[in-house]
Amino acid sequence: MDYLREMALFVEVARTRSFRRAAAAAGVPTSTLSRRIADLESGVGARLLNRTTRVVELTEAGEIYYARCRDIVEAARIAHEQLGEMVDHPKGLLRISATAEFARLFLGRLVRDYGCRYPDVTLELDLSPGRVDLVAQGYDLALRIGEQPDSGLIVRRLGVIRTALFAAPAYLDHAGRPSEPEALSAHRVVRNLNVARSDIWPITDGVRTVEVEVRGRLLVNNFGFMRQIAVLGEGVVMLHEPMAAGDVRAGTLERVLPGWWLREAPVQALTTTRLLPAKTRLFLDMLTEQAGPSLSLP
Repeated sequence: MDYLREMALFVEVARTRSFRRAAAAAGVPTSTLSRRIADLESGVGARLLNRTTRVVELTEAGEIYYARCRDIVEAARIAHEQLGEMVDHPKGLLRISATAEFARLFLGRLVRDYGCRYPDVTLELDLSPGRVDLVAQGYDLALRIGEQPDSGLIVRRLGVIRTALFAAPAYLDHAGRPSEPEALSAHRVVRNLNVARSDIWPITDGVRTVEVEVRGRLLVNNFGFMRQIAVLGEGVVMLHEPMAAGDVRAGTLERVLPGWWLREAPVQALTTTRLLPAKTRLFLDMLTEQAGPSLSLP
């Protein structure tokens, strides 16, 4: 029996939870795939999959075997790829999960440049806000801001991003520029619906943290809209520093309380394995190169 080939077929079935989808990905008839999985089960002496007409589930033995086989198959595939021209000329589909916020901050120019450099790779970007299952849903890479729950994934830390305070110069000319965090209590602010206590802002300079009670009639859960209404003079808003950098340079926004910020959050890339295929590794290398300067804290 060609164990590596059978392992690869099993991994594809376990990943997709479907004989039909796995057969299509492997380029074999479904009947052939089913027979080869049955041969594999016979060879290892244990049932690996529970099959019904609607769903395929891993048995306890299947879970253990899948955890071992996945890395073996991936290592073999990457070893093969690294001997071929795909290292310099990657091909295929690269599926990436990211939040819309992450995409706005870091992916615009990167997607353009990556596509120009590697035209044989098709990029699929899912900008849904919720968590995804990289294995079951077939993603190569997930990009997130903030600490992530322990999921057994490989986490690559790209840097740290700060959330700070900004307002339009016209608003500050009228309302005054606060010199201490406590002065924010007298200002009109836009509150963040994604924060548990949107009326309490914990502000720090890295040494001291001050909790300020703020007032604001507008609550929003989207940073892009916060930035837009801040430019229009609605008041003081919290934004990720890279999001406001262009407006600060243009003079349409001004940093409020320089030297103080609300929080620092890690920027992370999540993968299912450390052995990344060329298309994924090259994308991460370009992301690190382009986003690195804006993720380096002073």
